[in-house]
Amino acid sequence: MTRDVCVVVPTIREYECMREYFRNARDHGFDLDRLFVVLVTEDFCDTDGMREMLDEEGVTGAVFDESDREAWFAEHGVEEYSHLIPAASHAQTSFGLLYLWANDYEFGVFIDDDTLPHDEWDFFGTHLDNLAHDGDVEAVSSDEQWVNVLYQSDTDLYPRGYPYSAMDETVQTETADVDRVVASQGLWTNVPDLDAVRILMDGDLQGQAQTRTGFDDFDRDFVAAEDNYLTVCSMNLAFRREVVPAFYQFPMDENAWDVGRFDDIWSGVLLKRAADLLGGQIYNGAPLCEHNKAPRSTFDDLANEVAGLELNEHFWTEVAAVDPDEASYEAVARAVGERLAAGDYAEYNNGAFLNECGEYLLDWVNCCAALADRKVAAPADD
Repeated sequence: MTRDVCVVVPTIREYECMREYFRNARDHGFDLDRLFVVLVTEDFCDTDGMREMLDEEGVTGAVFDESDREAWFAEHGVEEYSHLIPAASHAQTSFGLLYLWANDYEFGVFIDDDTLPHDEWDFFGTHLDNLAHDGDVEAVSSDEQWVNVLYQSDTDLYPRGYPYSAMDETVQTETADVDRVVASQGLWTNVPDLDAVRILMDGDLQGQAQTRTGFDDFDRDFVAAEDNYLTVCSMNLAFRREVVPAFYQFPMDENAWDVGRFDDIWSGVLLKRAADLLGGQIYNGAPLCEHNKAPRSTFDDLANEVAGLELNEHFWTEVAAVDPDEASYEAVARAVGERLAAGDYAEYNNGAFLNECGEYLLDWVNCCAALADRKVAAPADD
């Protein structure tokens, strides 16, 4: 079997959770020889233990702390782009995207280290089946152009990154013929993926939520209709190689404005716009994972999020306004980068961060192009 799936796990804590994903694969007959696992971590973490875990499980992979990442950029002749990966940030998943792009993997999978697979699904197999889906599925839209991924639930929850201005939407559903799935978003039981404001409104001071989600909150799979947006969380996600230029995990935490917690949300907005323009879909639902977010101060999360809350209300409209002549993921990403870099956002709190995001996105596209050129000239062998 060809090794065609690159699994990216940002971790500084519970990397042992990967043993459960490997067990799930074995239990369901999924061939682990298809996987290459990239653990993205920090110099102060137990990198030796991570490598030992992969060896003990018999799974091929590599561990990249900050020093290893710097060496990788140098080895691939793209040192000038190392700033694209922020230090000690969940947005380091972008490094896994670059690793996939520089090698021959056709599919990527993101897994967060505070999740576990449910035995009911073949985790990797279900994601790959979703990416190969060809047929009918429910398509969801709303009068606000936003789809709440919890729209099937009886709760009143809205996920992290859902614009406040798009709440209280009217939902419409229909059946659509879906034949080009470019990303598969698995959703989550137990701790819902909420922002700090909504967690506080739910009466929880420990960064989680009093309201929990279960199987009953996710009755069927769905896609968001064209020109509608949705929150994309990278804790449980698979995607096709082709989307990488338009899937940059935006540079959170390590910036002058202290904006954090929107890396995967904004990357999902960019991906959805590109997919709409290129005839692709983001499939949502199974396989569910169990999200076991560790308790922490809700006010700490709020401090990380508040600098970007206003920007999140407007980021998606900037992305939605882009319609380049060329139909490619690279072209859409470049057009969004140019629009953000040149935009006047002085009226927003921390508006200049959107300009920086545009500049970083342009660097990202250029980095992807440089790696592709290098791969054609001398195929990577790591």
